[in-house]
Amino acid sequence: MVLPGGKKTYSYADYLEWDTDLNSEAIDGEIISMSPSPTPKHQDIVGELTAEFKMFLRGKDCSAFIAPMDVCLFASKDSAPDTILDWVQPDILVVCASDKIGDKNIFGAPDLIVEVLSPSTARNDRLIKYNSYEKAGVKEYWIVDPYNMTVEIYSLVGDSFRLSGIYGKEDLLTVGIFPELEIDLRNIFKE
Repeated sequence: MVLPGGKKTYSYADYLEWDTDLNSEAIDGEIISMSPSPTPKHQDIVGELTAEFKMFLRGKDCSAFIAPMDVCLFASKDSAPDTILDWVQPDILVVCASDKIGDKNIFGAPDLIVEVLSPSTARNDRLIKYNSYEKAGVKEYWIVDPYNMTVEIYSLVGDSFRLSGIYGKEDLLTVGIFPELEIDLRNIFKE
């Protein structure tokens, strides 16, 4: 696909001007993803996990959102769109600082991000986005593998992610940033 403008690097301002329904993600101004619609299995996992977060967060100061939601990782509400070179659309994100929630997007690092792997995005999720989320200061990053029915959880320790656990479809997962929230993965991964 040819991107509008035919440039090599883009700003968030460029993206906002595109006269298309094209959802994309960029790191350092380079478009990293314009993926097709997710599979029903992918969407089912996103829906089930979102339901767990939404129910737990009801009445609390944090909010859960699902894709497509633009997250400008290294920006603030005061950042000019033409200076923003990094935006992503995580499958699920949790934000606990209301000042990061804009009218149409999120500014700065969410507290928790969940990416559900698909064949077309696995490399981005495991490498490119992993590194950007770490650099931005995301406190907890989950990589969900729908095919092997596992969840890898990475917690930010200092400036680096550390693997804090790998959970399988029969496990009870404890959420690191919300230790009182446990998710029974049998409700998430269905045969």
